[in-house]
Amino acid sequence: MNRNTVLAIVLATIVIIAGTFIQATFFSSPVENTVTETAAEQPVVADVPSGYGVDFTAYGNDPANSTFDIENDVMKITFDTKGATVSSVILKEHKLNGEPSQFIYKEEGDVNPYMLYSADDKSSAIDSEFNYTISESASSEITQIKFYRDFITADGKEFTIEKIFAVPANDEYMIQMVVNVKTADGSSIPLSENGSMYSIYFGPQIGPEFEEINTSYGDYRRVNILRADKGGVSNVKYSDNVYVYDNLEEEDEYLDWIDLTGKYFTLIAIPENKQSIKEYTTTVESKEEGIIQKNDIYITRSSSSSSSVTDVYSFYMGPQDAGELSRYDSEDENVFGLTDHRLKESMSSSWLSWLEKILGFCLSVIYKVIPNYGIAIIVMTIVIKLLIHPLTKRSQDSTARMSALAPKINEIKERYPDDPQAQNTAMAKLYKEENIKPMSSCWPMLIQFPILIAFYGLLSKNIELRGAMFIPGWITDLSAPETIFTLPFRIPLLGNEIHLLPIVYTVSMIFSMKLSQSATSGVGQSSGMLNFMTYGMPIIFFFILYNAPSGLLVYWTVMNIITMGTQLYVNKKKGTKYKEEFQKQQEEKRLARKKRNRR
Repeated sequence: MNRNTVLAIVLATIVIIAGTFIQATFFSSPVENTVTETAAEQPVVADVPSGYGVDFTAYGNDPANSTFDIENDVMKITFDTKGATVSSVILKEHKLNGEPSQFIYKEEGDVNPYMLYSADDKSSAIDSEFNYTISESASSEITQIKFYRDFITADGKEFTIEKIFAVPANDEYMIQMVVNVKTADGSSIPLSENGSMYSIYFGPQIGPEFEEINTSYGDYRRVNILRADKGGVSNVKYSDNVYVYDNLEEEDEYLDWIDLTGKYFTLIAIPENKQSIKEYTTTVESKEEGIIQKNDIYITRSSSSSSSVTDVYSFYMGPQDAGELSRYDSEDENVFGLTDHRLKESMSSSWLSWLEKILGFCLSVIYKVIPNYGIAIIVMTIVIKLLIHPLTKRSQDSTARMSALAPKINEIKERYPDDPQAQNTAMAKLYKEENIKPMSSCWPMLIQFPILIAFYGLLSKNIELRGAMFIPGWITDLSAPETIFTLPFRIPLLGNEIHLLPIVYTVSMIFSMKLSQSATSGVGQSSGMLNFMTYGMPIIFFFILYNAPSGLLVYWTVMNIITMGTQLYVNKKKGTKYKEEFQKQQEEKRLARKKRNRR
């Protein structure tokens, strides 16, 4: 096996490993996909508890059901008097196909978010109709919605539940909810049961609306928690159709916040009195294997023997945007005076996050000049190609010079037909004499892998690229695969959607590889290895990247086209040049030997 074949095998192995890494990192199961910054004890999996609630009912005037909207600069929130809940959150700044995004995804019959449950009984929703009033703060910075209702237990104890929502009038995605529970006669609150007073529910799913969430589309749902006493953020691991809880009281821990995060949007629940939180729970439900339909979160407040309690919770409902999330690290940046909450840590990150930031900055700068992200990606691809041009030029020059050495290499093979070791030694000596470094041809491809991975991360998490159109009617969202039509059945490894860009990309890569291989024809590679490098690798990447964001395939297809153009130039111009130089050198060496022999 000669040196070129060894290099080809090494490169192919690296490609396969890198492809496997990409597949595992970006297309693995969203349920088990975990980025854990600090080790955390895993929560317990158990059956959903029921039957622990206290027997009570609403009394007094029973108001009719009604809904009403409260808006600020970035959200329109629809409140529902049934259970004093929220039935809709429209994110006005984040549109898809021209329509604002719905943050709450639920179907007919689903329970609204912010419903209270008695104790930790997940079947005992406090869903009576509530009375309400609406007012504004003195500075008009906050709109306050106060829900209230009286209740009475089976043994005659009266108590009142108030839920007071505060919605900022500015451009914040944060709201606050105050829960007041108090008795009429000063006795202890009768809600407590099983060590719990009430649970706050958020679900059944964060939006926007979807047909399915699965790994093929790079989407996911993830629950993270921050427990500062444990050092940082950890991901909650769970599997389909299970109920997961973590009893914080038993473990003497505090919950700083818990989130439910998707590809672009996140819900973050922040209890002000974190010592009062007994446990958090989450459930997952899939309608089909691998397709998540529902995720929800319950936060359970511990019991109290007092006659009244007041708990404050803050809820962020918006994009995974570092600028927005960092507002809650400084009290001067938000109307609620929240500080040091480290919400930015809810954003998923990778070992190439620094490169993602660089690419994102460059892309945004180009977009300001050319307001089309598809064209901006092409321009950035050209810039990247120019930056790595010195390596590419060295690689292509080396390839052309190797092609010029073909007669000499064939001569070595004829000299040592049955001794591969002698062949490799002689060729290594030849490469050294001619100042050729075969490994240099690998660097341009290898250096693109980190860029490729970082670019994928950018397309998957940058909210600005969501719904970014390139070519109307075809590439309508650069952050998702483009689909030309949908099949009524699924193809193994591919799914039921037909994407054109992966085919275009694969063809461009095959032609690029063929041009590269033609430059080294006759230098001793085995035909099997040449065929694998030319056809095998592109086919492998076809399956790996079939469901990748279309922006990623635009990037790599353009990169291949540029590479083909430069390779054609090298093959035509420099290949001939190096062959002529090599022949001239060989002739000079022949004449020098002839002259020495005469002496």
